[in-house]
Amino acid sequence: MPKVANGIDLVWKPWQAHAENWQYELRRGLIPKKAGAVRLLAYTNYANMGIYRDAVAQTPAGGTPDITNHPWHITRKYGFGINVEQSLTRNLTAFGRFGWNNDKTESFAFTEVGQTFVGGLGANGGLWHRRYDRAGLALASNAISKDHQTYLADGGYGFLLGDGALNYGRENIVETYYTAHVWRGIYVAPGLQHINNPGYNRDRGPVLVPSSSRFMTPKIIDQC
Repeated sequence: MPKVANGIDLVWKPWQAHAENWQYELRRGLIPKKAGAVRLLAYTNYANMGIYRDAVAQTPAGGTPDITNHPWHITRKYGFGINVEQSLTRNLTAFGRFGWNNDKTESFAFTEVGQTFVGGLGANGGLWHRRYDRAGLALASNAISKDHQTYLADGGYGFLLGDGALNYGRENIVETYYTAHVWRGIYVAPGLQHINNPGYNRDRGPVLVPSSSRFMTPKIIDQC
C-alpha cells in the first residue's frame, strides 16, 4: 500500500500495510445459449488511513478537518463488487456493475467513491456495416458515506475532492464513445461525458467533458 493516498512510494512493511483481493468468475451468461460472465470481487486494504469521523470530531470549532492529521496507525477499508456481462445479439453486449466499500476511512487508492452503480451497452460496427468500429453508452451513479459527506461539508479535503463546502448529491454520469477504424491499424476514438453534481456537489455543474484518442493496433506498432 502507498505511504500517502494515491502515492507512488510504498510502505515496505507488508505485516502492517497490505491489501488482499479475491475474485470469482463464472463464464456463463444469464440468458440461455448467450455468452456472458458474472464476476464477484471482495477486498481489504490495511494502510495508514485517517478516519473521517475522528478527523471531524478532533477539529476545533471553526477549524478545517484534515484526514491526514493523525499519528501513524493502521486502519482497514473493505468492500465488494459484482460485474455482469451479457451478450444480447451477435453485435450487442450489455453490462452492469455494482460496487460498495465501508467509506469510513480515508479514500486511499484510485478514487473517492463509496458506492457505485454502472450499466451500459456496447455495440459492434457490424450493425451498421463497419465491422471494425465500436460504440458504447454507459450510465453511472456514485455516492459517498455520511461520514465522508460531513468531512467535506466541514471544509475537509481528500486527494481528489474538496472545495471548502458541500451541497451533497449523487454524482451521475452519462458517457458515450465511438471507435472508428480509419485505415489498416489506425483508429480514432472520440468520447463525451455529461456529469451532474461533479464531486457530489449540487452547486457544481453539470459539465460536459469531451475526449479523444488516436491509436494503432500492436501489429502495426511492431511493424513501425
